[in-house]
Amino acid sequence: MKRLRWYDLITHNIYFLGLSIGAAALTPIITPVLVQQYAGGDLKNTMYGLLRACGLAVAVVVQPAAGLLSDRSTARWGRRRPFIAVGALLSALCVLGIGVAGGYWPLFAAMLLLQFASNIAQGALQAVIPDLVPEDQRGRAAAVKAIMELLPVVLVAFTVGHWVAAGQITLAISAVGASYVVTMLIQVAGMRETPLQVKPAGSVREPLLRSLGLLVGLALGALVGAVAGVLVGGLAGLVTIALAGREVAWLVGVGAGGLAAVVTAIVAGVWAAVQIGADARKYPAFTWWVVNRLLYLAAVGSIQGFALYFLQDVMRVPDPAKVTGNLMMVVGICTLVSALPSGYLSDRLGRRGLVALTGVVAAAGTGLILVAGSVPVVLAGGCLIGLATGAFMATNWALGTDLVPAAEAGRFLGVSNLAGAGAGIMGAGIGGPLADYFNRTHPGLGYLVVFGIYGVCFLLSTVSLTQVKLRVPAATATE
Repeated sequence: MKRLRWYDLITHNIYFLGLSIGAAALTPIITPVLVQQYAGGDLKNTMYGLLRACGLAVAVVVQPAAGLLSDRSTARWGRRRPFIAVGALLSALCVLGIGVAGGYWPLFAAMLLLQFASNIAQGALQAVIPDLVPEDQRGRAAAVKAIMELLPVVLVAFTVGHWVAAGQITLAISAVGASYVVTMLIQVAGMRETPLQVKPAGSVREPLLRSLGLLVGLALGALVGAVAGVLVGGLAGLVTIALAGREVAWLVGVGAGGLAAVVTAIVAGVWAAVQIGADARKYPAFTWWVVNRLLYLAAVGSIQGFALYFLQDVMRVPDPAKVTGNLMMVVGICTLVSALPSGYLSDRLGRRGLVALTGVVAAAGTGLILVAGSVPVVLAGGCLIGLATGAFMATNWALGTDLVPAAEAGRFLGVSNLAGAGAGIMGAGIGGPLADYFNRTHPGLGYLVVFGIYGVCFLLSTVSLTQVKLRVPAATATE
């Protein structure tokens, strides 16, 4: 494999910049503004949660399928470049569709098509480093990839956040579409792929069915979560009636049921999804590691998604899009600052202990946001969540690699990576309707309830690590 020059490491990763600009602009800023505009205030959280959950469900299926098909491609242009190019161009068209949607359901359709298109590109893009980067340069390539994924959080704060706040949504959407096309052109021009001469043996049927099966597993988890929510909520309501009356009991029951639904859906969905991988039941620590991962990611992703509405309806800031951009910038900088040294610290102090600490720190940051009386206090809470998330992302994955059988690491970690999209499905899909329900009883209460639920999810992610037992002998284990 040919050694790469320093700028090759950039060109081989630069489409991650385009994807991340789209995610940083659309998820916390542009999409919430458009959903509120089209769906109205009373249902905006429910409709946003529905849109986000369905979009991530598309990603669960499309991304691994695109990666698998690109593995087997014999196109003259190479295995990965056709998928990246087609996915990027389709993504740009879908973004233009978002700009002209004019209503919630056209926006919904455009966002689902965007998920389909962007995951065609991302499924192939994720294989570029193992395909084209020599082993002794992969660490540097991965570091460049991380920068490409984190840098947009800062860029978007200074551009898209201000544009949307000024009512220039068309400019913001156009910039996102242009970022897909420009970064794709640099990536495709800078890569040199050797076409695959012979298509690999074997059928794609089983891996594709496994991806669909994962989605079924998450759906079963959601169903079990709904049942648990009804039972726990009903029990909590009955207990509260005698103490505080029916009205309060009803609110307590719905809140307790929502918490039970989110947590049970995540645990049951993970359990069903992980069991799709053969012999996964032989490695229970791996399953609990995925539970830890989803509890944390469901909380942090959902807080990000509902941040704009929280700042608008609870903090009453006059320019919520701009402040949301600033919040995402602060979180992104803190994430980057803590991610860099966390790998070293996990080797020295232990992975499991450091991952456990991240759940506690993130919960503290969430608590700070809940009691915040001003934007600076919200930003301080965001700093804590960002620092915790940087450490989590750097060490949680390393912990997972310690738990899976070395000969089957790709299959096991692939299942967990796909299951990661389930975090957004559960967190936003359940959190959105809960927020709207409580907001109708008292304006702004819904965000306090669902953010409180996400804070509990952070703490439960730490608790779940008590079931993670490392496989390696104690003499060589990294705790």
